[in-house]
Amino acid sequence: MKRSKEFLPILCILLFISCGSGNRAPDAVDISRKDTLNINIGTEPPTLDWSLATDVTSFTIIENIMDGLAAFDGKYEPVPALARSWRVSEDGRTYTFKIREKVLWTDGVPLRAGDFLYSWKRILKPETAGSYAYFLFDVKNARKFNSGEIKDFAKVGVKAPDEHTLIVTLEKPRAYFLSLVTFMSTFPMRKDIVERYGTRWTEAVNIVTLGPYRLKEWKHHKEVLIEEYEGYWGEKPKSAKKVKMIMNENPVSTLALYESGELDFLDSKGIPLLEVPRVMKLPDFKQSVVFRNNYIGFNTKKPPFDNPLVRKAFASSIDRKSLAGLLQGAGMPVTSWIPIDMLAHNPRIGISFDVQKARKFLEMAGYPGGENFPKTAFLYPDTGNNRIVAEAFQSMWKEHLGIEVKLVNQEWTVYLSTLRTDPPPVFRAGWQADFPDPHNFMNLFECGSGNNRTRWCNPEYDRLVEKAAGILDRGQRTDLYNSAQRILTETDVPIVPYLNSVQQNMIKPYVKGLEPDRLNFLYFSRVEFVNHFTSGER
Repeated sequence: MKRSKEFLPILCILLFISCGSGNRAPDAVDISRKDTLNINIGTEPPTLDWSLATDVTSFTIIENIMDGLAAFDGKYEPVPALARSWRVSEDGRTYTFKIREKVLWTDGVPLRAGDFLYSWKRILKPETAGSYAYFLFDVKNARKFNSGEIKDFAKVGVKAPDEHTLIVTLEKPRAYFLSLVTFMSTFPMRKDIVERYGTRWTEAVNIVTLGPYRLKEWKHHKEVLIEEYEGYWGEKPKSAKKVKMIMNENPVSTLALYESGELDFLDSKGIPLLEVPRVMKLPDFKQSVVFRNNYIGFNTKKPPFDNPLVRKAFASSIDRKSLAGLLQGAGMPVTSWIPIDMLAHNPRIGISFDVQKARKFLEMAGYPGGENFPKTAFLYPDTGNNRIVAEAFQSMWKEHLGIEVKLVNQEWTVYLSTLRTDPPPVFRAGWQADFPDPHNFMNLFECGSGNNRTRWCNPEYDRLVEKAAGILDRGQRTDLYNSAQRILTETDVPIVPYLNSVQQNMIKPYVKGLEPDRLNFLYFSRVEFVNHFTSGER
């Protein structure tokens, strides 16, 4: 009976979308008075502490209220940001950054090189348990400090000889290092603020930042409001002086909000699958392939998924083409790990859909026809279209392997915590590029990676990935990554890549500068509100 009560409001929303959408009037917005961009981020950000954040929701906010030593230009090349310049030693191991003067935090305190020193030390400290600590392992002795082998941070290759100089020494030359310092885990941080407020230092009343926006309000599980930081050192926001981010996990009601004019932008998680064929005909609809791969992960320490044959059986039973169709074009089938159009992407690597092979692998593992296979649960986050994907996997494993898999969904923050502390035997996950280099994907599954939820460790894989990271020749790097990818997706199979994401967005015609790109970054300061008229409406 309870279900019937829930059906009425949902029906009303569906009728509103299908019948009311014809009354869309984008040019009715008074652009001259509009100063707020309204979007949906879907879920509560797990944290705004950039030493701890690992998810896209948190990153969307952090990247707009903070800056790094460098930033990407339109061609994804690192250019100066908080560092006004840098010098690289002849051997490629030492970077000397000159920090901009007169950069002020939102409380008026000047930025100092020591703020980077504190931030890097904090994320590397073992007790911080920063999942992105491994991002700094290229820095001399950083890995040893993080593991506890070295206690004295002074031995780590990062120094601040004066207030406006930061010197970083690497273990080996790394061509991608300047891309690393565009990312949030390397952003500066104020020691006095963190120590004064403890775990509440990221609340709006406490946090200090130095990006183009400042955190004005954080109404937990409801909305976040950021506003222009008038003391920002760089280019000021063009039109969006404020950005209001609601947290709505229901794509049906989110699309209704967009079509009623209450939202200016939607991404894939705000567009119901059944509505995609309709909205993709609208001029608001935009889509692009992004550097993001989705995968099934196995906890390789938990039976029976400690057996590679079982993992191969599950991998061989996945029909990626049908998944892509189910998602209305929101993904492209892949079997290898490095994303489409990135260096070393190789569609010939990985395990393809083959029911006979899947059943043979399962029989070899000792479970013919799924007989006596242990009860298994599949974990997925309760966001967007993940339930539909999870049900598809469940059906495939039942049909092709004879295995009943229980589906378990968790709220986004809880899901991330589960993967971090005690990953289940099988789970759904994904990885969005932090910078456009294959190392960002391949080092994710190294033994020491804080984001490796599979508990898998293969020293030969690590050796290949690290060797590729130190080579500039694209052909040699590709060969090494090919060998590593075969270990990852064909031999050991701790993960099963299945779809490369295609970001589908709805963007109001009067919003410019928010078009999707390969990294799927949203820089709100670039947004412009422009007059828009359809033919005959002037």
